[in-house]
Amino acid sequence: MPEITQPKPHAGAESGWVLRFAGLVSPGGPVLDLACGGGRHTRLFLGLGHPVTAVDRDLAGVADLTGTGGLEPVRADLEDGSPWPLPGRRFAAVVVTNYLHRPLLPQLPGLLQPGGLLLYETFAVGNAAYGRPANPDYLLRPGELLDVLRPALDIVAYEHGLIRRATPAVVQRICAVRPHPTDTEMRPLPLAEA
Repeated sequence: MPEITQPKPHAGAESGWVLRFAGLVSPGGPVLDLACGGGRHTRLFLGLGHPVTAVDRDLAGVADLTGTGGLEPVRADLEDGSPWPLPGRRFAAVVVTNYLHRPLLPQLPGLLQPGGLLLYETFAVGNAAYGRPANPDYLLRPGELLDVLRPALDIVAYEHGLIRRATPAVVQRICAVRPHPTDTEMRPLPLAEA
């Protein structure tokens, strides 16, 4: 299994993957932090001047941000069969980390505006050797993100492998863009600063 190089995280640190590509999001474009948890990426994108819709079934992790300009907290259980809480809404970026609910995967491209960026990173098969999650229902299979997203999105970057950190983990991550309807071929994006 390939080893993925990543900066050493600190408590509440943003994902190195999300940081790497955050600069590609359209300036001031709306961002959806799906299953936002503690809000580390909500805070990142608010700090970069983006309005952020933070969705989770428990918003305690972003409660300290109540009243922050540009923040739209949305309490929703994404797995209970309720209707999608943001019908018709499109975003300049959708960020998903450390969360997997397979029925949502094919819906992600439709949440993006043309030119919108998907940043997704979560645990993958092989992670059981290092800890939780170990249940295959919560681990991406090799190439799964590519298989589901490639038909609708242009892939900018993809990785699957072992991250060495205090608690090693096997992850799969993707950065993909929704093409503009008039695009006949993928236009190059500006490179993110590494």
